[in-house]
Amino acid sequence: MTAAAHHRRRPDARPRPRLALIVLLLGALYCLTPVAWVVIASSKSPRELFTTFSFAPGSGLFDNLANLGAYGGGQFWQWGLNSLLYAGLGAVLSTLVSAMAGYALAKFRFRGRQVLFSVILAGVLVPGIVLAVPQYLLLAAVGLAGTHWSVLLPVIINPFGIFLCRVFAAAAVPQSTLEAARLDGAGEVRIFGSIVLPMMTQGLVTVFLLQFVGIWNNFLLPFIMLSDQDKYPITLGLYTFLGKGAGDADLYPLVIMGSAVSVIPLIVLVLVLQRFWRADLLAGGLKA
Repeated sequence: MTAAAHHRRRPDARPRPRLALIVLLLGALYCLTPVAWVVIASSKSPRELFTTFSFAPGSGLFDNLANLGAYGGGQFWQWGLNSLLYAGLGAVLSTLVSAMAGYALAKFRFRGRQVLFSVILAGVLVPGIVLAVPQYLLLAAVGLAGTHWSVLLPVIINPFGIFLCRVFAAAAVPQSTLEAARLDGAGEVRIFGSIVLPMMTQGLVTVFLLQFVGIWNNFLLPFIMLSDQDKYPITLGLYTFLGKGAGDADLYPLVIMGSAVSVIPLIVLVLVLQRFWRADLLAGGLKA
């Protein structure tokens, strides 16, 4: 085969992922349409919400935002701070515990290690709803039900996060580096803090983000654990708004506006943390 013939056939051999592109576009449309509706509906007054076209912008955006902030003496912002506390602190603690457990399972040899890892894998398969009531009974027995700790403590142990950290530690932390550090006299705590954590940064960012989003969107656990509205997260607070809205149609725009505002921290978090994924992809490309 001549070079000219090979050159002529080369364009025909290129894959044309049109079907994949169409599927991706349909998937994006399916996922983004509800978000677009929430954003547009949050700009509508109560009258416009029920009388105008669903995707037609309204004129009550700033009024809805002001009414949302003023409702109940600024209770919505209190719920937002509670969500930041639960999701932020809970994700940090969960990521740290997952990193320590995953590193230990990946790099240390001890009796029962495989059994312990199998139990953790089994925990990944257990739905959270199954554990919610037993967790409430345990925390109620020690007097923590109804407190912030009743929402924080159950989310610190994350089996899926431990599994991911074990994979990250096995792939990102060379055994030779650990042995060299031990020969230099470094203790295990120093090795973990100074060597292991920096090497696992990209993986830990993924675990942190997944856990933050999971806690931020968690509804069932706070619903079971909390009775004081001042300790509600945004998800549970918006649920109370929705319940009151059944008798007061003026609250529906506030519920929608609250839903739109509650997504903003997640978007900001993804935008801030995406540089770590870019660095990870670049590192993988250089290694390849």
